[in-house]
Amino acid sequence: MNLADKLIGIHKFSKGDNPIKFDILAKDPKTLARRGRLHLNHGAVDTPVFMPVGTQGTVKAMSQQELHEMGFQIILGNTYHLYLRPGHDLLKTVGGLHKFINWGGNMLTDSGGFQVFSLEHIRKIGEDGVVFRSYVDGSYHEFTPERVMEIQSAIGADIVMAFDECAPYPCDREYAIGAMNRTHDWAKRSLDSHDPNQAFFGIIQGSVYKDLREESAKFIASLDTDGIAIGGVSVGEGKELMMNAVDWSVPHLPEHKARYLMGVGTPEDILDAVIRGIDMFDCVLPTRLGRNGSLYTSQGRINIKNNKFINDFTPVDPECDCWCCKNHSAAYLRHLYKCDEILASRLATFHNVYFYRTFMINIRAAIEQGRLMEYRKEFMAKYRKRRASVHDDISRQENNNGSRNSFAGHHSAESKS
Repeated sequence: MNLADKLIGIHKFSKGDNPIKFDILAKDPKTLARRGRLHLNHGAVDTPVFMPVGTQGTVKAMSQQELHEMGFQIILGNTYHLYLRPGHDLLKTVGGLHKFINWGGNMLTDSGGFQVFSLEHIRKIGEDGVVFRSYVDGSYHEFTPERVMEIQSAIGADIVMAFDECAPYPCDREYAIGAMNRTHDWAKRSLDSHDPNQAFFGIIQGSVYKDLREESAKFIASLDTDGIAIGGVSVGEGKELMMNAVDWSVPHLPEHKARYLMGVGTPEDILDAVIRGIDMFDCVLPTRLGRNGSLYTSQGRINIKNNKFINDFTPVDPECDCWCCKNHSAAYLRHLYKCDEILASRLATFHNVYFYRTFMINIRAAIEQGRLMEYRKEFMAKYRKRRASVHDDISRQENNNGSRNSFAGHHSAESKS
């Protein structure tokens, strides 16, 4: 038995023995927030949940054992990147991504649609799918809904996403309509061809147009999916428009299906989306910001490179009980960054991911206690005490490798360091 089996247990299921379901355990009386439990092939996932992003088979600077020990029940992989490297055929041969990376928990794979559609100069869209050039070696490839489902099946994810077209921001109404209609057609084809032992999520599109968001929500809700995602957000549109997309979609979604807001986000955005009835989140911010010296604390986000931390021998966050805060000072972390030591990224990422872990535990507890709005008020009163000298929206133009960096904002596929 390998380490992953020992840590969590890898279960095997046959056709018709599918454990996928979503239970709502509690509701907040003053908001639309739900405390739920999503049952998947590799165990239960407590919601609301934040899913660390492991685009290429790794949550950057973290080990799988560390994620397990923190209590994470699900992480992300990305179909586009894993298809190009190491290749889905290799993953299928070894028994899937879980075994390849030695992860015994659940895994969700993005369909790769965002990455493909961000490559404007090296892809061509048709009604059947998309032809694109690899950023790795320039070779040509084609993604169709059926092909994407085949790849995700080989990867072995517990949740697979429909192949969709994520319209950029800004875009005109005509473009948004075309992208939405293709998304709907591809959602049906993805659903028809997906592995029934994998949970399948459809994706709502419609850009910033209210009637399109409502139409898309109704259409995706009409399909026999295991969950529903709101896509096309956190692409530079700003918080108000992002929350509009949620507000326009949620009233048309079934109560019994998990709801996933893709690529979100900051603690404030997560709280406000949970209040609106969202159950699942992912974002690169805790890992990317950690690598850049920005750390989340109970009193706000700080830039550890600032001179004020030279002689600060207290923990980065006195209220945090993570391994980093219990063993090292802010002064030491600043020293590591100034010396370009690899350990700086390791410690800061560990702390940030742990911060999100604790944050989601507290949100779930507040929903169970029926006091989510009170928790939000308490959290934000402390969180706004400090401001980092770097902005949350670190540029996504770091490279042109086909990751979600091609749009402004922050989304669910990590860039290369």
